[in-house]
Amino acid sequence: MPRIPLQSLPARPAAALHDAWLARLASALEDPAVDRNDLCRDTLLELSFPGYAGRWAAALVDESLPLGVRVSLSACDPRNITLEPEYYGDCDQERFQRVKPLLWLWYSFDRLPIGGQAVELGVRLRRLLAPHIFKRVGRNFKCFQHVEFSFGYNLEVGDDVVVHRHVLLDDRGGIRLGNKVSISDYANIYSHTHSIVEQVDVTNALTVLGDGVRVTYHATVLAGVHVGEQGMVGAVAVATKDVRPYHVNVGIPAKSVRVKPNAPADAGDRLRTSVERQRED
Repeated sequence: MPRIPLQSLPARPAAALHDAWLARLASALEDPAVDRNDLCRDTLLELSFPGYAGRWAAALVDESLPLGVRVSLSACDPRNITLEPEYYGDCDQERFQRVKPLLWLWYSFDRLPIGGQAVELGVRLRRLLAPHIFKRVGRNFKCFQHVEFSFGYNLEVGDDVVVHRHVLLDDRGGIRLGNKVSISDYANIYSHTHSIVEQVDVTNALTVLGDGVRVTYHATVLAGVHVGEQGMVGAVAVATKDVRPYHVNVGIPAKSVRVKPNAPADAGDRLRTSVERQRED
């Protein structure tokens, strides 16, 4: 099959504005004295309600403004909203409240006109926020719009990882993404599961995608599954068990249907050592 690399595009006319805005945000995030709730609120006000930037508190009590406007203005401050993971019994509130403002900024940006499907600015913003949210993130992280997390702080990301649109990374029990992992649109990666008898009986389990793994469109990887190096979970598949290195698994439940042609002769041995190493870690 032909190789079709991505094109390089010329700089946008507003590139200098984007650079300056991101640089200001990066500087604020590096300042330990900055209140992240205030930073998120002021950033969202500038982007979505510029007329109220600098007079937010007064606007909230201004009875001449419609209630809907005041409610919308209040939601720019993450202290005035709740996110689903805050209700989880195993949520570490101290850690979550630290990342919550940045998650709210991430999610809200994607739903603003400036975010939308704007690729370059969005990727750069998420790359800037990720080190302050995740447990670890490597080089060249590329994430598209409408990706959501559970806690965020239980996510480990290697180098050159790409996450496409509308992906759920449920890191409640921990997710580890190796180098060069690619997760396609509408995929779901879970790390917690519920008892079929009692819904509040929750089991958390580390989910691992090894180096070079691909999880394709609308596929699901369940909690505790380890996808070995260069493994692939096909479109709409549900991986309920470990995927062997270089194997392509499809279906519900996902099963191996072929081995990649670039698989080394010792791919079977790699399975054992890879899975054992991942579980030991």
